[in-house]
Amino acid sequence: MIALIQRVTHASVEVGGTRVGSIAAGLLALVCAERGDSEKEELALLSKLLAFRVFADDAGKMSRSVTDVAGGLLLVPQFTLAADTQSGTRPSFTPAATPDEGRRLFDYFVAQATARHPIVETGQFGAEMQVSLTNDGPVTFWLQMKPQA
Repeated sequence: MIALIQRVTHASVEVGGTRVGSIAAGLLALVCAERGDSEKEELALLSKLLAFRVFADDAGKMSRSVTDVAGGLLLVPQFTLAADTQSGTRPSFTPAATPDEGRRLFDYFVAQATARHPIVETGQFGAEMQVSLTNDGPVTFWLQMKPQA
């Protein structure tokens, strides 16, 4: 399970010219399920995402989480994060979960996030989306939870 997270002052996602998700200050998380991922990896990633300290305290040190600052969370499905780019000039998406499994796991991730965090917005799985954001910092991190054997 992968999440590319960006601390933002605001972010939104549109599908076909209609805004489907929008947050003020918080985290934009591009989320991808990989082959072999399960709810276990999803819950571990979500726990890390909600507790990851990327917001400044009064001294300017990154010691607060999105939960601590009551920030928004915009979850956008993005299977391309799992691309294999090691050979050639065209990415292979073999490492990504199948579309059906990816949708199921993204929906589960959103449901769990909504149960644990008060401000959750989403993109639309399988849609052509336009994502707009103002990266704050910029602050961007790659989080990944690999399946345990």
